[in-house]
Formats: sequence, structure tokens, C-alpha cells
Amino acid sequence: MTAHIVLTPRFRPLLAALSLSSLLMAGTAHATAPCEAKPCPTQWVGMDATQEKAVMRFAKDYKRFINLARTETTTVTQTVKLARAAGFKPWHIGAKLTPGAKYYDVNRDRSMTLFIIGEDKLETGAHISVSHIDSPRLELKGRPLYGKSGFALFQTNYHGGIKNYQWTNVPLALMGHVDRKDGTRVQISVGLKPDDPIFVIPGLSPHVDVDLRGRKNRDVIKAEEMDPIVGHREKNTKEGAKALVTSYLRETYNIGLDDLVSAELALVPAYAPHDLGFDRTLIAAYGQDDRLSAYASIRAILEAKTPKKTAFVWLADNEEVGNRNNTGAHSTYFIDLYSDLLLEQMGDRYREPYLRRALRASRVVSTDVNPGINPIWPSAWEAGNAPRHSQGVNLKVYGKGNNANSEYIAWIRAMLDDAGIPWQTATYKVGKGGGGTLGGELSHYNMDVVDFGVPVLSIHTPYAISSKVDLYWLYKANAAFIGK
Repeated sequence: MTAHIVLTPRFRPLLAALSLSSLLMAGTAHATAPCEAKPCPTQWVGMDATQEKAVMRFAKDYKRFINLARTETTTVTQTVKLARAAGFKPWHIGAKLTPGAKYYDVNRDRSMTLFIIGEDKLETGAHISVSHIDSPRLELKGRPLYGKSGFALFQTNYHGGIKNYQWTNVPLALMGHVDRKDGTRVQISVGLKPDDPIFVIPGLSPHVDVDLRGRKNRDVIKAEEMDPIVGHREKNTKEGAKALVTSYLRETYNIGLDDLVSAELALVPAYAPHDLGFDRTLIAAYGQDDRLSAYASIRAILEAKTPKKTAFVWLADNEEVGNRNNTGAHSTYFIDLYSDLLLEQMGDRYREPYLRRALRASRVVSTDVNPGINPIWPSAWEAGNAPRHSQGVNLKVYGKGNNANSEYIAWIRAMLDDAGIPWQTATYKVGKGGGGTLGGELSHYNMDVVDFGVPVLSIHTPYAISSKVDLYWLYKANAAFIGK
């Protein structure tokens, strides 16, 4: 069997130094032959000092961003600040859509779109990079406060798929807002500053957990047991610690328990992002699914010049719970925005079929992280089709009708190869893995959509692990797509 190797001009000089067998082992992004079950070299191998400095600097900026952007609302807040600093302006009806014009549009403080008008007319289609900015977390129920055994606790519900036991004895911060009946909003953030109190769901000690030892791992602590301690000191003997918490909310925020019915308050891990390992090549942080992808695309469009096609970066909400509600990708928000822009550009010529044709002519990358090979449990993957840390962007090839069309995958491959971006593929074990993305929502509108991302360990846990070099290449991949 003959293996055919295709190299970009940048890599052709390597032919003099590399044999055919070593090329197959290397499995670079520019070889049609995969490296199969044998590990490929990571992207750190042979990296020069200038590029390593760029990777580390980008990772430092990312850690600063994700430390502040822990919910969809705070992500929107931080992104608006970056957008304004980069010259983006709020979109409004009547704004000029000349090539190079930069705008952002915020949808109910929970999702948003950044876009740069391209040289081609919007009716010819656009390039759209979409990711989600919600992450698994715990949310407060409408009437959360109760007292038990001398403690005050909050009743919670979960947002997105989690393993409950991983959230016990973890420092939690309370973030979000409360909307009063008079229309005013109170912002709340407790647990992130060094002198803030935190909140903890107390696990049961091994000395007394005999009755729990027969539970399966997902039920070691059940969903209705995931209630954090929020107070202990009694104000009076009748209501116990609950009364003190009630007084604190009233005195500090001027809110009562009834106001919590119209609140969006979430408990998120209070850990700060950190470098991981002696070599500092990895990042441990909460919320990397999928704010890692969001940040990579945000930075790409903030730094972009005037593209040929109008470029959009859409940051959507509620992917972890099925893309629902009017801030999720299942809503018509983005299509409505595209329609408004098309009307602004076409004027009296605009008709609804022009929108449908423009969507059909558009290209989409749905960027979302996915699990990578775990060194403790590598057998969770079929190694020949598994994504590995520090080996670049992964194209998701699911099968079963969930793939992008082969011609679009070929276009994406060419785009990545032309830009010198390393890539790999990701396919779950048959019948033993899976997850959702935003891709299906946009393909519903007859767009060409491909899923890609980077591997992350321990997704949906309080502290996931990514590779700095993968993050950097995802940013570069978005930049190449936007500028194509």
C-alpha cells in the first residue's frame, strides 16, 4: 500500500531530512496519513523562542479573561470591554455597513455577536464562527434558603451535565443578579476576592459514610443533596441561621427572599486559573467548556483586518441545556440580526428569499472543546481516532449523519493547511461517547457547518485542563477562517 504525503511549501524542505516512515510517525497536519495509534510529536517539539513567547503571552491573556468571565453575563461584559478597546461599536439600525466597519450586538446581556463587514455583499454569504459561553454550574432555586441542623443552606439545581460528587468540598462563588419588581437590578459576586467568604457543599467523611458506599458514582451525592452551606450563626432560636442570612441579604443588597424568584444566581468554582505542571504548558481553569473556544474566536476577530466575506463571531447561551430560550442558538436571534444587516445593505431590493440564499452560501465553524485522551484512562478512546493535547485543532468526524459534508471538510482542511495550522481528528468510540454542539442549530438554516475545537481533560468538572499551544492554534484557525 502506497502512502501519499502532501506538504505545504513551508514544509517541503523537511523532505531532505525526513524519511517516509518518519513522516508517517509524525502525523503532522500536513500529511494525509494519520499517525494512527502511535503518539504524534506535540506542537512544542521544534518550537522556536519567538513562537513560544507568543503562545505563553496569549495564554496569560486568556487566563486573565476566563478568571473574570465565569458566567455568560460576565463573559458578555468582558467581551464588550475588549470590543470597544479594539474599535468595535454597538450596532444599531441605520449604521453604515461599509467594508471594514466593526460592530457588536448584545442579546439580553447573555449572548452577543461581533462582526466586521467584508468586501463582498452580505447577500453572497458570510463566515460565521460560533461558540457557547455558558458552562456547567449550580443554580439557585426560586426559593432557595432553608435551615437544617443549625446551618443555613441554599437549594440548587444543575445547569449542564456534571458528576455531582465532584462538586462537594469545592470552594464556590455566588455570581449573578437579582431583578426587583421596580425594574432595578442588583449585581452579586461573592467568593472571588481574596477576602470574600466562599460556599461549600459538605461531603460525608469516610468515618461515617457506610450507608453511601453502595451508591453508584453519579449518586454518591444526589442532585437534591447538592446544597451549599451559606451560614451558621443563629440570629434567633426560632429561625436559626436562616434568619441571619435573610437579614444579610436585606441589609447588604436591599433584597428580600421574594426577590430571589426573579434572580439569576449561580454557584461556580472559586478557583483562579493556574498553569499546570513544572513546564507550564497546560492550563487548569473552570469554564473552559466553552469559553476557551469563545476567547480564541473573540481575539481572532478583534485583530482581523477587512475580510473578503463579512465575518461574524457569535457567542451563544444555554448550549449546555439544549440551546434553548431566546439567548440560545435555537432562537432566531442571529438570523434576525443577519436579516437586519441585509435589509440595511440592500434597501428596497430586500426580499426574504435573499436571506435564505445568503444563509445557504455562508460557511460556519462551530467551535467547542471536547474530551482528549486521558493518561489515567486512555482506553475511553479508540486511539487511532482520538484527539491528544498539544497536537493542534481537532476536526470532529462523528459519523451517523452528524458530519459536515465531505466537500466542506476538504475546504476546511485546505484552509488550515494553507495557514500552516496543525490539526487532528476526533471520533468517539462507537456507542460509548458523545455530546452536543451548536452546529446542528445552524445547519438547520441550510448553512455549511463543521465542528472543530481542541481537546480538554476533565470537561464539566470544576477544574478542566487545556493545552496552551492548542488554545493558540484554535485562535489562529479562527483568524484564518475569518480572513479567508
